[in-house]
Amino acid sequence: MLLLELFFVFFVIGAVSFGGGYAMIPVIGTEVTNRGWLTTSEFTDIVALAGMTPGSIASNSATAVGYQVSGVSGAIVSSIAITLPSVLIVLVIAIFFYKLNQNKWVQSAFYGLRPIVTSLIIYAAIHFAIANGVVSLQLSWEMVSLFLIFLGSLIALSYFKIHPTLVIICAGVIGVMIF
Repeated sequence: MLLLELFFVFFVIGAVSFGGGYAMIPVIGTEVTNRGWLTTSEFTDIVALAGMTPGSIASNSATAVGYQVSGVSGAIVSSIAITLPSVLIVLVIAIFFYKLNQNKWVQSAFYGLRPIVTSLIIYAAIHFAIANGVVSLQLSWEMVSLFLIFLGSLIALSYFKIHPTLVIICAGVIGVMIF
């Protein structure tokens, strides 16, 4: 019964989530914690691990959650369930791509989904930062420092077009020096 529930939950998440793995994280987190499968802290650890391993963060998270909940069989069921909707959707879209690609309604729908996907990613980042004590809602020198590192990273990436790996290394070095 638990395997069926894992399959259903991750199949639905895979079917209704747009914007890639990072946009799926808040949905997965909500489902996992609401069902009592993992705590927010445990899920955050899984997301951190999933982000460091090769592959989609959503697939890796689903696999790790499935493993935590029901062992190897849970990992297999969760992995299949979260990727199956994408495979089916891609097959259908590939068949009708040339007809749908130029459709104004389809172009407008995808254009409208962009801000939602962006907000889901921002929500996930803020939620995890608050849940793990990285960010608090009180103004402190740590908060100001973190915001300045964020702002500097954003400017380096978007304005100066510095490679993300270099920005990550620099942010880490600055964090070590400050904290």
